[in-house]
Amino acid sequence: MEVAMVVNPPTTRRRPALERVVRTADRLFYADGIHATGVDTIAASAGVSKTSMYTYFRTKDDLVGAYVEGRSRAWREHVAAELDAVDGGPEAKIAAVFTLLGDWFRTEDFNGCPFINAEAESTKDSPAHAVNVQHRAWIRGLFARLAQEAGSAAPETTGIHLAMLYDGAMVGAHTEPAIDWAADARVAALALLH
Repeated sequence: MEVAMVVNPPTTRRRPALERVVRTADRLFYADGIHATGVDTIAASAGVSKTSMYTYFRTKDDLVGAYVEGRSRAWREHVAAELDAVDGGPEAKIAAVFTLLGDWFRTEDFNGCPFINAEAESTKDSPAHAVNVQHRAWIRGLFARLAQEAGSAAPETTGIHLAMLYDGAMVGAHTEPAIDWAADARVAALALLH
């Protein structure tokens, strides 16, 4: 299953040039890396001038922040929709999160976690870092809520442990794709609950 990771930025009116810039930056940043992708390349690929691009994003860091924000929004919406469809309780939903990861890992364009990748290429005062921190809090919060519903005596701690498995699965799948990291992380996650 391919996950559509790009969501157009919220706007009051349609701005095709802005949408092209965001979609192009998303594709290039994720495939090639942030530092390796220059604004000239993004502008040329999006079919806009650099001047037009800078009317939407004051700096490249602002564009990187929009990139990870779009990825975060799309992933959260995807996970929420998939978990709503799970037939089962909180343990089944925790397992489903790891199944979703495994589905994503098997897509042709999987290139690691966009948030971990962006964090490695960003500074602590960048817009991307702020989005990454919020995304991390969402992941921990999701797992903590599900752990609490599953009867965990320490749901916040369990949420952190599950987030570690989640992150480890992504790093492992990117580094050694022949191993089914998501399936093993799912088994470990369920064992952790007990």
